[in-house]
Amino acid sequence: MYESSMSATESTLIRSTRRGKHKIFIGMSPGVGKTYRMLEEAHCLRQEGIDVVIGLLETHNRAETIQKSIGLEKVPRQDVTCSGITLTEMDTNAILARQPQLVLVDELAHTNVPGSEREKRYQDVELLLAAGLDVYSTVNIQHIESLNDTVARITGVVVRERIPDRLLDEADEVMVIDVTPETLEERLKDGKIYAPEKIDQSLQNFFKRRHLIALRELALREVADNIEEDSFEADNTPTSLVPHCNILERVLVCISTYPNAVQLIRRGARLASYMHGPLYCLFVDNPDRFLTKEESLHIETCENLCKEFGGQFIRVKDQDVAVAIATAAQNYHISQIFIGESQRARWKTLFRTSLTQQLLRSLKNIDIHIIATEKPVG
Repeated sequence: MYESSMSATESTLIRSTRRGKHKIFIGMSPGVGKTYRMLEEAHCLRQEGIDVVIGLLETHNRAETIQKSIGLEKVPRQDVTCSGITLTEMDTNAILARQPQLVLVDELAHTNVPGSEREKRYQDVELLLAAGLDVYSTVNIQHIESLNDTVARITGVVVRERIPDRLLDEADEVMVIDVTPETLEERLKDGKIYAPEKIDQSLQNFFKRRHLIALRELALREVADNIEEDSFEADNTPTSLVPHCNILERVLVCISTYPNAVQLIRRGARLASYMHGPLYCLFVDNPDRFLTKEESLHIETCENLCKEFGGQFIRVKDQDVAVAIATAAQNYHISQIFIGESQRARWKTLFRTSLTQQLLRSLKNIDIHIIATEKPVG
């Protein structure tokens, strides 16, 4: 992240012409050690000659965190008066005037005191990055905007302070700070996370074992998904030539106007849920053939069912079904494909290569599931 030492003038010139780099330390809940790890890395960089300052640190009176912050320069907070009460916030302007190489900013999702120049702390961070300063920040998985509903279903808690998903997408590095639920419970009981009077209440609510297990999985999956997307974006190889190296399983259900499409979607959705991966449903619409009203309603039903399962419905026009499926599989980095067993009369298939054979020839490292269904009578 950092290059060899240079003069102050050269450093300032370079920072003024580039956007700063952003590293986010993310965890499943308070107390996993995000801030401690951020401070730990900051000390190592300081020993290497990097100019590091603490822009904003929330210790929550945790002794280990306070101890680890000793030796790092802290930029004094600014006073902000709201309704006659004076509170403190990060002094972004003072940090910009100080021009360090690296700024540490805790609790990225924090909402600033009314009357501050910017509403959210992440907006202050974006200003620092735009000015060419590198930033280390921390956040918990429950503060990610797109996961808000999921976290509410898991914990029963609606998180008010949230950050846009793009912050993770735009970050140069995202590091998950992972501990087991058992370790986190021990830290809580030992008084290392909250004051003693809050321990029992926390164990009965947010810190229930099943909540922690689910939140941990969310954090690991979110970072895995970001890593996977980065691996494809970093490669300039044409999409059609990109090898499938998925971290997450991605399920594609290929439907048609046959009634078994609904069954296929349900089977594919179960697999996607089991593998904790995204679901896609594909319908290839032949431009030379008009759908009947009944067929159109059937496809609409399939689309609604796909969306009920949280999947993405894809509809493309193509005369070549195999090519359309292969293209979608490459574009969406699919790892599992579901297709229905052919209902074409057997004598007709003898004179043409089956869809399955075409897919097996054109797609590598993708599992293809052929789902048997009852044959129509006659």
